[in-house]
Amino acid sequence: MTTPWASTPNRLTELIIGAAIEVHRNTGPGLMESVYEECLCYELSQRDLKFQRQVELPIAYKNIKLNCGFRMDLLVEDLVILELKTVNELLPIHSAQLLTYLKLSGKNLGLLINFNEAILKRGLKRLTTAPLNPDEKHPSVTSLSSVFSGLDFDLLNSVSLCLCGEQ
Repeated sequence: MTTPWASTPNRLTELIIGAAIEVHRNTGPGLMESVYEECLCYELSQRDLKFQRQVELPIAYKNIKLNCGFRMDLLVEDLVILELKTVNELLPIHSAQLLTYLKLSGKNLGLLINFNEAILKRGLKRLTTAPLNPDEKHPSVTSLSSVFSGLDFDLLNSVSLCLCGEQ
């Protein structure tokens, strides 16, 4: 599936984060994850973004597909996986969950969004499995100064990992 966003993933993640901020601004923290998912879907549709909800993600094992119960919360424009949380704080296991989804789906970009924060930017993590460009300090898809200008996104919240065996 080809998407017009393939060449501009930074702009796409900016729109998604803007939608999440709008949801958080109107609801605040403290609700169930399903409420935030519903509200975020509304905001994504208002921005004319295509998305799928609760996408099953089987694993391939010895040439068979096994349904292990993995479900991506949202897949936006067939490019960005969103994993929504309502937890006291994001833990390494939450990043590991999103990285698993990225690896199994073959996607390169994901957002981990914890709505249970007083200020949403504290609950945002952008993860990618894209390899680092040797000429840059950060992955080519993560140019936070331009991508998140106006959102005051903290550079420390950006995580970039290259999974073993992937080039």
